[in-house]
Amino acid sequence: MKLVDLTADLQALLGSPNVHHNLSAPRLTEKVISRNEGTLTSTGAVRATTGAYTGRSPKDKFIVREKSTEDQIDWGPVNQPISEEAFERLYSKVVSYLKQRDELFVFEGFAGADEKYRLPITVVNEFAWHNLFARQLFIRPETDERDTGVQPFTILSAPHFKADPETDGTHSETFIIVSFEKRVILIGGTEYAGEMKKSIFSIMNFLLPAQDILPMHCSANVGEKGDVALFFGLSGTGKTTLSADANRKLIGDDEHGWSHSGVFNIEGGCYAKCINLSEEKEPQIFNAIRFGSVLENVVIDDKTHEADYDNSFYTENTRAAYPIEMIGNIVSPSIAGHPSAIVFLTADAFGVLPPISKLTKEQAMYHFLSGYTSKLAGTERGVTSPQTTFSTCFGSPFLPLPAHVYAEMLGKKIDEHGVQVFLVNTGWTGGGYGEGERMKLSYTRAMVKAAIEGKLDQTDMVTDSIFGLHSPVHVPGVPDHVLQPENTWSDKTAYNEKALFLAHEFKENFKKFSHTDSIAKTGGPLV
Repeated sequence: MKLVDLTADLQALLGSPNVHHNLSAPRLTEKVISRNEGTLTSTGAVRATTGAYTGRSPKDKFIVREKSTEDQIDWGPVNQPISEEAFERLYSKVVSYLKQRDELFVFEGFAGADEKYRLPITVVNEFAWHNLFARQLFIRPETDERDTGVQPFTILSAPHFKADPETDGTHSETFIIVSFEKRVILIGGTEYAGEMKKSIFSIMNFLLPAQDILPMHCSANVGEKGDVALFFGLSGTGKTTLSADANRKLIGDDEHGWSHSGVFNIEGGCYAKCINLSEEKEPQIFNAIRFGSVLENVVIDDKTHEADYDNSFYTENTRAAYPIEMIGNIVSPSIAGHPSAIVFLTADAFGVLPPISKLTKEQAMYHFLSGYTSKLAGTERGVTSPQTTFSTCFGSPFLPLPAHVYAEMLGKKIDEHGVQVFLVNTGWTGGGYGEGERMKLSYTRAMVKAAIEGKLDQTDMVTDSIFGLHSPVHVPGVPDHVLQPENTWSDKTAYNEKALFLAHEFKENFKKFSHTDSIAKTGGPLV
């Protein structure tokens, strides 16, 4: 089957009488309720459950091996290849399946708040609640903005369609398949809505570097003086908490591009974890969950329909999706200038990394490629002690290109714009997990504030003998002894052993990167 045939099939599908185009949030909410896809909570949000799949399925994600992209993709366990023939067979099956549904829901919008670089997207959903999710997460255009003359990337989402691995070339009944040539994303066998969001992010991670734009898995905010800060960090490091600052406006909470003009949000909404969510700790997120929002796998009371955010009956990965406008303190549109500060967040459960370090460009590239944090005991089955976790560029599942491409772009932009880069440890101090204590949030906030406001520029620094990191001797609002991790340990020998262990883990992980020898020598641990 050739591309023209695929396009004709898609146009026929979109023109079917059972298709609802660009329904409003109230209309979609009505459909969710009438189709028994979800329930309204006490605040007016839609609550839906996703069945067996309560998170992404990375082992079921594929990229079509095509001539135009063959030599660009970093093929491997993250970017698994699938043949064009297998894709086209499955495409035909999915289209045929969707044509037989009583109703379909289509959203037409964009990814990318900067109009110069935005990507048109079309999302075709079997579920109304999935379409509400897409409408709230991506950028919602004005009516006259939809037809740009650029062929959109189209998501075909058929959660109840299950693949046959023997005939379809998949690993299981679930599949997430991207064809860059045909500009199509097939999703089936999973009801987890986050697959749509992350598929588009993966697309942008492929397309933007060709325009000399660095795609980034980070949050971003801006101060009153126009000073932009970026926050990179894996789950549990405090990215959402620290970027939500009453004195700074939010640009976006998860995905951004860094162009010649500055930083722009890739999305039009937020997809926040909400396990243990409370109004006291995260008021912006808590109050955004109202009519028009979508809750995934959150337990609600049968009588009152109040959400129980502390209940992980379905999963720890409970989520809330809502338009960014539901947070009051934002930049609109979600565009700002070049960052003056970048913060890499890590939750070091071994308690040996300094609570804040100022990085050289080479160290910034090293720690960007490493993407380190710790996995705690009890977070996953079989994890009985803290473990190191490395996620390349703080987003390895979403990087189609070789990692050094993104790191070199970061290094170039740091040079061009004189950006200060900091590594902030929100993890343990005075000992590792189970012995020491978690770094006080008030201390971390004080350190981040000082870094962003440039108060560490003239501060005396101490260089760590193991990691080579440069830490300030004084930060307003933080006890001086806390800033040097060795000083917080009663057993200096135990500290040294743990620090050497973590340095070894960094070096072992870094062996997988090619083209990075100079970064490893000048940016990594000294031992």
